Amino acid sequence: MAMKRVFVYGGKGALGAACVTQFKALNWWVGSIDMVENDTADANIIVNRDANWIEQESSVLAKVESALNGEKLDAVICVAGGWAGGNAKKDLAKNSDLMWKQSVWTSTISAAIGANYLKPGGLLALTGANPALKGTPGMIGYGMAKAAVHQLTKSLAGKDSGLPENSLVVAILPITLDTPMNRKWMPNGDFTSWTPLEFIADSFIKWTNGESRPDNGSLLQVVTKDSITNMTITSQSQQNRRQ
Repeated sequence: MAMKRVFVYGGKGALGAACVTQFKALNWWVGSIDMVENDTADANIIVNRDANWIEQESSVLAKVESALNGEKLDAVICVAGGWAGGNAKKDLAKNSDLMWKQSVWTSTISAAIGANYLKPGGLLALTGANPALKGTPGMIGYGMAKAAVHQLTKSLAGKDSGLPENSLVVAILPITLDTPMNRKWMPNGDFTSWTPLEFIADSFIKWTNGESRPDNGSLLQVVTKDSITNMTITSQSQQNRRQ
């Protein structure tokens, strides 16, 4: 059986590292794209944080091609991102610029990787956010960036998007992930409502294996309650399918 291959954009972050570990445990070839190396990965692509959007895309695509050496990917998973609060009163452009770089740049570069190196029927998974389905007045830049990822997901699922035939593109929309940093900054949080990283990673693995695949273009709300996690397709996804 041919070795399966995946690139994880944001492979050194908490969720990305969990994905790298889970895929490696199943003997996948795993590449990480981040600003810091993940020693567990088979290949690391380091992004130059000082490069502009076009330069980052060009550099990453070239390095992906070199790392694959003629092979194709079964999955491209983008879990890169970040968070910044703030309303329109102060630093709106600054916060929005940071959120755009962390979520939109990474998602579009991941889409380009998928269009060029994904196998037919492969998976492209992006990361949106549940709060961005509505207004986010206390974190405007974050909400705008994540809403853009939602739109990108729906566009990529459409005809002539450039992705290979029968590809599956979805966006996960978590609320709060159970990460070490979240526990550090929210020590009194309700951990029973936080989503385990392993649940997300396992979902990606199932979809790459053709199991329980959601509809193409789905925006999947990830909700954890009483330590039980479920994914549900948003009404925006259903509306998109009717158009």
